[in-house]
Amino acid sequence: MEEHIELEGRILAVMAGTMFRVQINHTRQVLARVSGRLRRSFVRLGIGDRVKMQMSPYDLNKARIVFRLG
Repeated sequence: MEEHIELEGRILAVMAGTMFRVQINHTRQVLARVSGRLRRSFVRLGIGDRVKMQMSPYDLNKARIVFRLG
């Protein structure tokens, strides 16, 4: 089982197909999608929301949003 990298970010843009542009730190941005658990719970995400994400160590340009922090 592979280990995921967990980190926090802030949503910069909402894109088509439940994709989001998320800023990790002041210089780095990644493309993130919503996890199935959040989609099932109808959690709304908008610009400026802080989120917790999981990233694979093999692809550091994509992430999965697993929790909305506010």
